[in-house]
Amino acid sequence: MSTHEKSPKQRLSRDQKRVLGATLVGTTVEWYDFFIYANAAAIIFASQYFAPVGEDNPQLAQLLAYASVGISFLFRPLGAVLAGWIGDKYGRRMVLMLTLGLMGIATTLIGFLPTYATIGLWAPVMLIVLRILQGISAGGEWGGAALMAVEHAPTPRRGLFGAYPQIGVPLGMLLASAILGLFSLVLTPEQFQAWGWRVPFIISFVLIFVGYYIRRKVSETPVFQELRDNAAQAKTPLRQLFQDDWRTIIKAALAFAGNNAAGYMVTGGFVLGYVTTTHGVSQTSMLTLVSVAAALWIVTTMFGGILSDRIGRRPTYLIGFGFQLVWAIPMFLMIGTGNMFLIIFAVLVFTIPIGLSYGPQSAMYSEMFPSRTRLSGVSISYALGAIIGGAFAPTIAQYLVGSTGWIGSVGVYLTIFAIISGVAVLTIKEPRGRPLTPEQEKAQEQSAPVSNPEPQKAKLP
Repeated sequence: MSTHEKSPKQRLSRDQKRVLGATLVGTTVEWYDFFIYANAAAIIFASQYFAPVGEDNPQLAQLLAYASVGISFLFRPLGAVLAGWIGDKYGRRMVLMLTLGLMGIATTLIGFLPTYATIGLWAPVMLIVLRILQGISAGGEWGGAALMAVEHAPTPRRGLFGAYPQIGVPLGMLLASAILGLFSLVLTPEQFQAWGWRVPFIISFVLIFVGYYIRRKVSETPVFQELRDNAAQAKTPLRQLFQDDWRTIIKAALAFAGNNAAGYMVTGGFVLGYVTTTHGVSQTSMLTLVSVAAALWIVTTMFGGILSDRIGRRPTYLIGFGFQLVWAIPMFLMIGTGNMFLIIFAVLVFTIPIGLSYGPQSAMYSEMFPSRTRLSGVSISYALGAIIGGAFAPTIAQYLVGSTGWIGSVGVYLTIFAIISGVAVLTIKEPRGRPLTPEQEKAQEQSAPVSNPEPQKAKLP
């Protein structure tokens, strides 16, 4: 019995546990770095890096700070292309090591970056360059981690295994918010603004070594080993991917866009910035709320992955987007009241639809693409979905509130995205249980019935 056919009740092997730990820890470190920037953009960067604009128009300065978050998304496809090419030719493991190092270097340098008051225009320029490097790293990281987990998984537990790199995202957010909140609590506002916010960025240097140490012990996935042993790697994976599976890329990207828009609206800084500036709630209180929401998001994401193993990827996604459609507008109306109890309730409940439409993603994406171009396919789809959904979600939200004067407009925005992604999911044929290895794919092709065979001509007597 192969690894991919084991009973779902069988205990995990030592190698499988190591894989899950490596994908979880590495992804957590990557997204800690990413969310540290998003949170700092909400409460720090407008005054320290875009100060001249803020003198006449504070809202414009904050828009620019949020836009610097979104700029990195535009470079995720570049990271996805590079990682896909490397991963489909040289292995998933190499991608994980390279992206981890790039993210750590960029994040650490932000911690040492002088402000506008010190070096002028070079400060925001260098900040954006480093953010772009973060985007390239994030564009390649997710696909490698997702495949590392799913391609090691027994077939009935792909959703569970795939949920581990997924929960690295809320874990990274939890770690980022908790550390920022801690420094905001123990330091005076002046100390936090002057130097305290830098420490969480510099800490990344230590975390990268931890992630590197754990990931270097992980073996290559069975799927890629089979590709390599049979010399079956695609010579031009990108060309083959876009030639054969461009429709799948579009469907996968749109299926992710609604989740990413929702996630970055709540976790990417907008709610944090809006509540602290509009309703005067302390940064420490909101960072604590974001941390609690991240902890709950971990639970709902893991549940989403497990549920998708039971009822399928599509039904789990559709339940999540249906919940988002119903809850998005009421959530932002509650946030608009300024009542802290309603804000907490609204945000925590919203982690349910986000988790349900995020937990199954690694498994679903992996099952949608063929082995020879799989890493390129999942990485590019993820990057495009992130651009469509989350790249400028906080910026758009800030603009909607400023132009309409109604916080509910942000809820309408997320409702529209829930509909778009739900429709995209409906166009995807249920992928659960599809073969992942080249040998299994070949066997399925050989056993598949020929479609629309030509009718045999009747023989004349």
